[in-house]
Amino acid sequence: MRLSKAFGQNVRQLRKKKGLSIEALADDVRVATTYVGQLERGQRNPTLAMVEKFAEVLGAEPLDLLKTPAVEPDAKA
Repeated sequence: MRLSKAFGQNVRQLRKKKGLSIEALADDVRVATTYVGQLERGQRNPTLAMVEKFAEVLGAEPLDLLKTPAVEPDAKA
């Protein structure tokens, strides 16, 4: 799995676990909502600074956001 895809899945999982909308997370990280959506779908590659910022806001370790998720979410058709 590509790092960008793993990052996106981890961000989405933590965002939902914390009960945050994409809009709320984007506001906290100070980025556009479209950027968060693209990251979550693995369509964009975050910079290291962004990985650190998302980790800070989500209360996670930066390296944990880059790890392949233990269980991949179901693919939607």
